[in-house]
Amino acid sequence: MVSEEDRKRRQKASLDELIIELVNERGADKTVCPSEVARAKRDENWQQLMGEIRVRAVKLADAGQIAIYRKGKPVDPHDFKGVYRLGFPGTE
Repeated sequence: MVSEEDRKRRQKASLDELIIELVNERGADKTVCPSEVARAKRDENWQQLMGEIRVRAVKLADAGQIAIYRKGKPVDPHDFKGVYRLGFPGTE
């Protein structure tokens, strides 16, 4: 469970920082759902962040900081559709 202090800090963090933090917390062999990032950032109306999270995830994947996965396999950050997850390169 996340403390109130951590929750407030996450709400103030940039989406890039939050994505990296959650991927780090999850570890090298697991992935994070983008909706987890949105919910960590905002308690209400988190769905409105999903488009921006996708944009930020593509940027981070381009920089090699994370990988984007679909059906357990890494995908081209500029050519994927549907449900995806975020993790370290080489995860899953």
